Amino acid sequence: MPESDLSFEDFINDVDPAYREFARKTHEFMLQNGCKLKLMLAKNGYVVSYPHGKSKRVIMNFVFRKKCLVARIYGDFIGQYAEILETLPEKMKSTIEKAPVCKRFEDPSQCNSKCGGYVFALKDTQFQKCRYSCFMFRVDNETAPFIQTFLENELRIRSAE
Repeated sequence: MPESDLSFEDFINDVDPAYREFARKTHEFMLQNGCKLKLMLAKNGYVVSYPHGKSKRVIMNFVFRKKCLVARIYGDFIGQYAEILETLPEKMKSTIEKAPVCKRFEDPSQCNSKCGGYVFALKDTQFQKCRYSCFMFRVDNETAPFIQTFLENELRIRSAE
């Protein structure tokens, strides 16, 4: 199917019924806050992206990993609301801690020039993490409200710019 024929409903039909309401509410929230919808097909299923504002920099993707729905958040302004990281459940903190170090900090020629990575503290430890894998959280009943809070904070700052 050509990407131009894809719809959000096509994606929703592939989401576990337990998380469809979260995906729908997040979708509506993103659109109400200046994001557009971009749908693509990838090897593991749909990729739902939300570019924001005039910069059109993506703030979040929904992707599938091992048949599970994952929210990948691009927390470009994490330094301005890093305190929320301490409120995350342990499994989300663990995901962040396990994410690879951004190669740009070690050798800029070894990484995507659009990455730039993130520098932040968590559990009194300084991290330099990859933009593309740092904030990738499996959607479930425990993580959903924290994903929402994360997005609210990121959008608040992006919208003010």
